[in-house]
Amino acid sequence: MEPDPAPEEALVEVPAEGRTFRHGRRVRLGDVTPAGRLRLDAVVRYLQDVANDDAYDSGIDNPAAWVVRRTVVEVRHPAELREDLELVTFCSGLGPSWAERRTSIRGAAGARIEAAALWVQLDPSTGRPQRLDANFAAVYGPSALGRAVRARLRLDDRVPGDAASHPFAVRAADLDVLGHVNNAVYWAMVAECLDGADGEPGRIELEHLHPVGAGADLVLRHLGDRLWVCDGERVAATARRVLFAEPGSR
Repeated sequence: MEPDPAPEEALVEVPAEGRTFRHGRRVRLGDVTPAGRLRLDAVVRYLQDVANDDAYDSGIDNPAAWVVRRTVVEVRHPAELREDLELVTFCSGLGPSWAERRTSIRGAAGARIEAAALWVQLDPSTGRPQRLDANFAAVYGPSALGRAVRARLRLDDRVPGDAASHPFAVRAADLDVLGHVNNAVYWAMVAECLDGADGEPGRIELEHLHPVGAGADLVLRHLGDRLWVCDGERVAATARRVLFAEPGSR
């Protein structure tokens, strides 16, 4: 893969027109760090849940056959234990077989977390990418405001020779209904390897190159603010992080 040093893209704002879907959630004990801050893997589970609820509520065909290709999470002000959150999600861009979903999370105590995820629609019978149909465009197109998005991955997947190594055994609890390691689990790997990532203000981008299944013995390679999830000789996912100077500074 050719590295693409694309600059950070600003996440689009909640649109004044088109479909938005709202959901309330309270931060629970199983979702926080010892310091009481909402963990990254819990944030991503919230994103998956509200995306799934929206897809089923929308009436589109094939609401379940989607896989995530890339996710960006910006923790601008961390959420805290017992804080009540409102999640607002909407389609913020379209491609031939994929769509970008933006989610904005605001908390009663000041939490602000912004995210964007690129989801690819699969044909349930073949498992291959399936073109978005007219029904999808009618439901989700207006909020995208004509914005086109690309599915090309942007992070360099070449692992430096001096990157540290950290073993990570896949558990049965890490697998989703497709038999793959769930997207949220990768964010637990980020927190495991990148000091200060979990619950701290910052922007993290994570891209998936290959699915990982049951029984995999992964090796997490990390250097500075970069992470590579290695499954044997293949890089299954990679991530990069930029910490913000202060909460709410973006």
